Amino acid sequence: MKKLLEKDKKIRKNVKNFEKKKLILKTISNNLNLPDLLRFNAFNNLNKISNQTSKTFISNRCVNTINKKKFNKLTHFSRMVFLMLVRDKSIHGLDKVSW
Repeated sequence: MKKLLEKDKKIRKNVKNFEKKKLILKTISNNLNLPDLLRFNAFNNLNKISNQTSKTFISNRCVNTINKKKFNKLTHFSRMVFLMLVRDKSIHGLDKVSW
């Protein structure tokens, strides 16, 4: 699990580093007022950046279990951990209701 956590941190760091660079290169390549050679070079540099620096490459994982299945985006916990926290009344304002 520790290996997955370290890998996830590394991917998030790469995405953060290349996010501004990608934005700048996209705006340069789409700007029609700039010279064609500059736009072409920006487009080539944008294509050279790997796909692992994309936001879609990041997978959301549970904070406690590093599990990415049944992930709840609002709480950043998996379904099982969320139910366990509700049963223990660790989350304020939520109670488990049984029918």
